[in-house]
Amino acid sequence: MKEITAAELRDQLKNNKPIHLIDVREPYENEEFNIGGINIPLGDLMNHEEELKAMAKTGDLVLYCRSGNRSTMAQKVLAARMGIENTINLRGGVMMWTD
Repeated sequence: MKEITAAELRDQLKNNKPIHLIDVREPYENEEFNIGGINIPLGDLMNHEEELKAMAKTGDLVLYCRSGNRSTMAQKVLAARMGIENTINLRGGVMMWTD
């Protein structure tokens, strides 16, 4: 499974790379701080299968959470249950983004 550092993600966003940011934290966490994209909590991923599959056709899905653990689990769910393989985990999550 692929990972990306905060610095690499900043470069991709600055250069308008075709990626989709997905925050898999809970809504209250997203409201406190987020780096963009859409908020789909880990427990709700299966309810967004069609939306996620459509996004995966147009760019990589960059998944993030607080520390990288939930987004790693999200990568596994997307691959095993939806067949979505083009996912990238933000290593260290928003904790590394803010450092």
